[in-house]
Amino acid sequence: MDLFYVLPRQLDLGRNHAVIDGDEFHHLTRVLRKREGDRIDITDGAGLSAELTIGRIDKRSLEGSLRNRTLVARPATRVSVAISLLKSHHRFDFFLEKATELGVDRIIPMTTRRTVSTPSSEKFGRKADRWRSVVHAAARQSRRHYLPEVCEPLDFAEVLNLPGYDLRLMPWESEERLPLFDAAGRNILFLIGGEGGFSDEEVVAAETAGFSPVTFGTTILRAETAGIFAVALVRSRLLAGADPPERL
Repeated sequence: MDLFYVLPRQLDLGRNHAVIDGDEFHHLTRVLRKREGDRIDITDGAGLSAELTIGRIDKRSLEGSLRNRTLVARPATRVSVAISLLKSHHRFDFFLEKATELGVDRIIPMTTRRTVSTPSSEKFGRKADRWRSVVHAAARQSRRHYLPEVCEPLDFAEVLNLPGYDLRLMPWESEERLPLFDAAGRNILFLIGGEGGFSDEEVVAAETAGFSPVTFGTTILRAETAGIFAVALVRSRLLAGADPPERL
């Protein structure tokens, strides 16, 4: 069963009441054909878990009562991926979808020396709306109670100076060191280059900033594949090393 998202403005927790409109309303009523009396699982994307019983459906919204409210704990391990903007928006969307399903916490679109496509501020607004839509749909399908953050694009130097990470890794095709690390309970940031990879100067700058170059194998991965692999790598470490395994 899918998990549906409500905004803070749509919730009245004091009355155990919620209103759903917009894209979620359309999906529920036009695609899934939900009716009054049906029950659905909802979240606010910030840990709330509740069951909503649909009480009334209007032309543009539905409303209902909440029950079985709980707060789902945020995962102790956090994974962020700073990934170069890609020429193909389909490939970037594919990364967003799969990284969300695998448990990414934060996605940072990035411009590097070899970034092929850098949108104007006008185009970025449209791209950001699509990115959030892709992430939203993937989070709904995978039943995530915490929505990943999709940041505004940053340039490479800005990403190097982001605070709060205790493990910083940069997959690089010329590196031979394996990504051997303990993931549990850590805040991890991966740097993923785009078409053409990182320049030698960027690699030096990243190492100076505290990033460790690592290999993802002898074959060259597309950027979106490397980004997905990075999140999957952390997930696999958590599944292998915890009892019970931590959920991203």
